[in-house]
Amino acid sequence: MIRKNKNLRTAFAMTLSATLSLASFMAYAQGPEPSAPRPALSAGFRFAEMTGEDLFANVCRACHMQDGKGAIGAGTYPSLAGNGNLQAGGYPVTIVVNGQRGMPPFGAMMSDDQIAAVVNYVRTHFGKNFPDPVTAEDVKTARR
Repeated sequence: MIRKNKNLRTAFAMTLSATLSLASFMAYAQGPEPSAPRPALSAGFRFAEMTGEDLFANVCRACHMQDGKGAIGAGTYPSLAGNGNLQAGGYPVTIVVNGQRGMPPFGAMMSDDQIAAVVNYVRTHFGKNFPDPVTAEDVKTARR
């Protein structure tokens, strides 16, 4: 009797696994085609993303959230939406390069162009649009 129950459990587990795999494959096959293959995360120490949107999506969004409103939980992640500190472009550049409190310094992981791109993205999204873009030269100055 014990052997019969074990065989039934094994058969059930195998059937369930096959069914879930098939359902997953069918959902994937019916989904929209991706526009371009993109890795979920950058490989290595330096980030590969070059646009502000991609950098925000793959680096910043995890803490500051999709809507830029931040979060409170295991830590406090400040809101980028409506944050008056972002008005002066040098402030977010300095924070991204050097880090602050719980935010790690990304200066060694991003080029001057990448930091300028992500700072400009943040300064022109989430309900604000500061007209003075940050340049790679501004970032270079902040690194000194």
